[in-house]
Amino acid sequence: MQLIDGKAVSASVLEECRAQVDSLAGKGLRPGLAVVLVGDDPASRAYVRSKERTCIELGIHSVKMELSTETSQEELMAVIDSLNEDEDVDGILVQSPPPPHIDERAIVLAIDPSKDVDGFHPVNVAKLALEDPGGFVPCTPLGCQRLLGHYKIQTKGARVVVVGRSMIVGKPMAMLLMSRGELGDATVTVAHSRTADLPEVCRNADILVAAVGLPEFIGRDHVQEGAVVIDVGINRVEDSVAKKGYRLVGDVNFEDVASRCRAITPVPGGVGPMTIAMLMSNTVKACAQRRGIETGDLA
Repeated sequence: MQLIDGKAVSASVLEECRAQVDSLAGKGLRPGLAVVLVGDDPASRAYVRSKERTCIELGIHSVKMELSTETSQEELMAVIDSLNEDEDVDGILVQSPPPPHIDERAIVLAIDPSKDVDGFHPVNVAKLALEDPGGFVPCTPLGCQRLLGHYKIQTKGARVVVVGRSMIVGKPMAMLLMSRGELGDATVTVAHSRTADLPEVCRNADILVAAVGLPEFIGRDHVQEGAVVIDVGINRVEDSVAKKGYRLVGDVNFEDVASRCRAITPVPGGVGPMTIAMLMSNTVKACAQRRGIETGDLA
């Protein structure tokens, strides 16, 4: 069984980004990422700090905007408008989830698609569906695809089952893997927690992507011998023995499943580190594209 090391692969992605940032600096350019946080959710604050720290390490201009929970929809829209107009900002990310009174869909629509490094704007969703390389792909599925490529896991002709249908992971993951070309050309089934005979559907998968958002939902009965399992889930479960009173688990019951797998991602340390790495990659891409530069020409 091969353990897929997201920390190591994310480090290699960040090294590529650093080289591209240096190349842009030689042209008098510096990528900029603005992260907007509304409210004081502890997990969201931790994510924002991690993104800011990574930007600084790579030489990316970082803008962190922390707004109170009481921030109105109109005030947040005004912040987005100002960032759309800011030439020093190439990527805009509004940390999810916002407070309940904020219309998250309206915020996504307000972001300039050329700065939508989360890949959630309908323009970028359409570009993914149309296989237009100029669009931005959501960071988590893009990171999953990069893991498959790094470990030379064949997707061409493979049977893939994606468990989960969100616009953040499930649907873009399916579109990525069924796209034509390298790290695509798979035959993809999208399933979910209400799929009839889900274990049987999953057992058909050469590659199983679990993104259902339920702790340890995928068990031994869902996985065929020799499958590759990509576990996107990050869930907190209570654990009285753990120092923090909880532990992190994925959507896959790792102990139950690992012995059946050809390769599997752990939680933590698998898909998680890839999300921030691909966010940095998308930000560099946004900086280059907005100035007519191909990222392939950078480094």
